[in-house]
Amino acid sequence: MEKRKVATVLAPLEPHYVGDGFRVSNFIPGQVSMRRMNPFIMLDYNSKFYFPPSEKPRGVSVHPHRGFETVTIAYKGSVAHHDSSGGGGVIGEGDVQWMTAASGVLHKEYHEESFSKQGGDFHMVQLWTNLPAKDKMSSPRYQAISKDKMVHIPLPQGGEVEIIAGNFKNKTGPAITVTPINLFNVRLPKNTSTTLSFPAIYNTALLLIEGSVKINDQNIVQTDHFVLFENNSEEFIVEAIEDAVVLLMSGEPIEEPIASYGPFVMNTQAELIQAVHDFQDGKFGYLAE
Repeated sequence: MEKRKVATVLAPLEPHYVGDGFRVSNFIPGQVSMRRMNPFIMLDYNSKFYFPPSEKPRGVSVHPHRGFETVTIAYKGSVAHHDSSGGGGVIGEGDVQWMTAASGVLHKEYHEESFSKQGGDFHMVQLWTNLPAKDKMSSPRYQAISKDKMVHIPLPQGGEVEIIAGNFKNKTGPAITVTPINLFNVRLPKNTSTTLSFPAIYNTALLLIEGSVKINDQNIVQTDHFVLFENNSEEFIVEAIEDAVVLLMSGEPIEEPIASYGPFVMNTQAELIQAVHDFQDGKFGYLAE
């Protein structure tokens, strides 16, 4: 069978700060368009970075979202989240939070207080996943997915696939998704490999969190690089050149128009204007700074 080809391998852009607590490089939509990777419409990557101790937690103050979901994956450090629909909590190493903003929430994210006071390595991914038109105005939801809820599938040569969302070898991850989404951490010891397979129509990519890998015995990928796959076939092989952690994302495209403006992602310009009005009118609820 023909292998799924690599379309491009992307190095991270120069990092910038979101608030004062997240030092990120943007892959989507900065280098890959929302439509090309839909349902994954934003990817900010905070590569491993040391934050010194701080009495005042760094982070992002209260801001709105409508029309999509935010997915935060913690590799190092810890984050506290609060939103106006009552969702919130702390995620640390190995945990994930999945916030469905849908019809609209206000939220804020900060370094968790004890982490902030101690300082340390901080390593995070934030994804935005799109919602179809019929679900954009549904009720908000918050999923706190602790590392002990993750589904771990051992691989024959060693290592594992950790399922956050979706399915692998007839096992299903803990995250509830609105549309078909696969989100895995693939951990491979040096000189081991695994074959992954997703429907050819699914938009598929990976981000190399640690180590280095080879794709289909051709493309060498280094730490912090992003791989976008073509939609030509289903299977591809990931081989670890050195111990590796790979964030793998693959999802069914939502074949609808995308209209975005800052923290709002809708289908039309009129819906964006309505979102701004609703936010200004206080319809997203209240959340203290």
